[in-house]
Amino acid sequence: MAQISFKQLQAFVAVADLQSFRRAADKLNTTQPNISSRITTLEAQIGHRLMSRDAGSVRLSPMGEKLLIQARAVLQSMDGFLLTAEDDSLFDGTLRIGVTEMIVHTWLGAFFAALKARFPNIDVDLTVDLSLNLSDALLERRIDLALQNGPFHHETTGNTDLGPLPMMWVGAPKLEMGTKVLSLRDLAQHPVLTHARGTIPYRQMQEHFAAFPDISVRHVSSSNLAACHQMTRDGLGVACLPEAMVRDDLAQGTLVPLRYLWVPDALQFFARFDADTCPSFVSAAAELAQIEAQTHASTTKG
Repeated sequence: MAQISFKQLQAFVAVADLQSFRRAADKLNTTQPNISSRITTLEAQIGHRLMSRDAGSVRLSPMGEKLLIQARAVLQSMDGFLLTAEDDSLFDGTLRIGVTEMIVHTWLGAFFAALKARFPNIDVDLTVDLSLNLSDALLERRIDLALQNGPFHHETTGNTDLGPLPMMWVGAPKLEMGTKVLSLRDLAQHPVLTHARGTIPYRQMQEHFAAFPDISVRHVSSSNLAACHQMTRDGLGVACLPEAMVRDDLAQGTLVPLRYLWVPDALQFFARFDADTCPSFVSAAAELAQIEAQTHASTTKG
């Protein structure tokens, strides 16, 4: 019997899924030459060509298409074996997670701590980006798990509800705006610091401000939410930020709530993944994310 290794089958499935030796190497936390070597050795052992590379793309042979089904079944069986063993330290590999910046500034640290405690031998590769870009990365299999807000242009088979992140208006105490209900004219006395262009809060603010054509609003967008947050603390403008993000500022008095009666919709977050092909630790990570999101939300309300 041919001595076919688990790593060879992992490499075969990864290259087939990602259509790239380089991206397969990134996913499996190894080098492209190692992936090429595993595929070449596997082909030599079974006596069949599995795939061909053409102008940067990968195309499976007819035999490769047949064996891919069986290779997936072997990986799934191993995953089931480890689950049955009831020891999460047996899982190893790299979990590629994509998150939006809002999660970075709320409960990401607690989530990573919980993930490490349960899966000590799983390494994490983190991408922080806009939700739209994370959806593309998930579709192209460049990440395994996306913690992001909707709406989404593409459906996924794994979709765990993480709950909403409500928004609120805040400003620095020195602006002396926190004592009365504000009109838009009051708000527009200062630059309005907002999320990046293309995001839902930015678009909703643009639409809201457009309803008052006689009022000029200095709308300053930023792709870096942390910078927007700090500029608001410094009194360089007012902002509408996630309540969870400014909780400590409100408690310490570095920011105060502003009584402007319109706010953008709360952003609904989900943990999204491909439930049909991912290892079980990916769906388990989504469940851990749900727990940490709910815990943070309850703490914020309290």
